[in-house]
Amino acid sequence: MDFQLSDDQRALRSGMRDLLGAVFDRDRMRAAVERGGGVDRDRGVDRGLWRELGAAGFFALRLPEEAGGVGLGLPEAVLLFEEAGRALLPGPLVATHLAAGLVKGAAEGEAVVTAAEGGGRPVADLGGADAVLVGGGAGAVAGERLEVLTGEELEAFVAGAVPVRSMDPLTRLHRATGLAGATGLAGASEAYPGALRREGALLSAAEQLGSAARTTEMAVQHARSREQFGSLIGSFQAVKHLCADMLARTEPARSAVYAAAVTGDPVEIAAAKLLADEAAVRNARDCLQIHGGMGFTWEADVHLHLKRAWLRAARWLTAAEAEEVLAADLDPVRPLYSGSAALG
Repeated sequence: MDFQLSDDQRALRSGMRDLLGAVFDRDRMRAAVERGGGVDRDRGVDRGLWRELGAAGFFALRLPEEAGGVGLGLPEAVLLFEEAGRALLPGPLVATHLAAGLVKGAAEGEAVVTAAEGGGRPVADLGGADAVLVGGGAGAVAGERLEVLTGEELEAFVAGAVPVRSMDPLTRLHRATGLAGATGLAGASEAYPGALRREGALLSAAEQLGSAARTTEMAVQHARSREQFGSLIGSFQAVKHLCADMLARTEPARSAVYAAAVTGDPVEIAAAKLLADEAAVRNARDCLQIHGGMGFTWEADVHLHLKRAWLRAARWLTAAEAEEVLAADLDPVRPLYSGSAALG
């Protein structure tokens, strides 16, 4: 089986990179960082940016064409979310994508949808959201109980939420206290989450993959231009090893994410999330190390990738949850020897 990207998939990825370069370049990203340093619940995502994404088919990518979508699948969605991760695109991208076809306006980018994952986890980007996906509700979507909060229910939910400080200046967080008995999408009673949360974990892993690839590029670019002791720092063996380690984490994560997108297997998705989280966090740390003292400054972008990677690693499927899924899939361990001969 050929797992190379097709020409159409390469064009899709290239087109999304060009679009994000036009609508969310570094200047616009840094402006958003400077605006977003607080926890004001009344300020939501950039609606103009959201509509641009909707018009490009970002949210409606997997809806059937007869429903107004693009009619593509998870492999193509992963490519778009990888580009979003590279660009540090803010907002509840995953939840709005999953809500396309469920919440009016989500597919077109007219509605902003976030998710209450439960398990005591904060809700991201609640301020200004038009709907909230909550697990444990009365409805049944994609094999799991789900409730979509809108209107007065949403207003009551937001009113009971408490703003909390976020490490990521582009992601506002609230502690939700009004789940009214719902378990959230991360209900602890599930042996493994339903389809929506599995797909959410995979798309989040794709964002982590994009961030890991971008920090690798940033580290290599800096190592090729920064001089110390009369030499480019990229000529130093310690720096070479750091860059090589970053690539060695990114590419296995890429293979795992792409494979999980093709199979949709829950265990492979768990493995992909685990590898992508590690690559994003550790690559951002190594990138910061290669940048030296300037990497710690507010003006550098490295810390933004690290903070977002930490935040994503705690969402949809944590490392501990992924490890439990992988452990549960292992066959029982059989002794190499049995009977009295094993005792000596």
